[in-house]
Amino acid sequence: EQVDPRAAALMVQADDALEAGQPQRAIDALEAAFAVDPQYTPILIALAEASRREGLQGKAIRYYREALTRDPGNYEAIAGEGAAMVEKGAVERARRNLAQLESLCGSSCPQTEELARAIAQGPKDKTPDAILPT
Repeated sequence: EQVDPRAAALMVQADDALEAGQPQRAIDALEAAFAVDPQYTPILIALAEASRREGLQGKAIRYYREALTRDPGNYEAIAGEGAAMVEKGAVERARRNLAQLESLCGSSCPQTEELARAIAQGPKDKTPDAILPT
């Protein structure tokens, strides 16, 4: 996939904003990048990651699901969606993502290990939130 150069520049701005601890600024840049190049799936995954950092797990899950609609075997999207589910308290649903990752890339795949760690740590606030986007 080729990314529009303008979208690529906005993605760099978003990375800089995340490194500076400014997830909302990153989201703004990524939303602009998505408007420029809506077909470039990595923008969706970056939007999901920035949304998670901003505490918007439901929004992140929607972005991951859109990425998975485009690319059902995307390891980053499967792992990220699972981690966001854990953060919302939907650990059992996250385990399904973990099983899917294990079948696709094995137990030593970085994304599998990342999601397994997130599940082991459990939800951040320990309060289950079963309301997930459909």
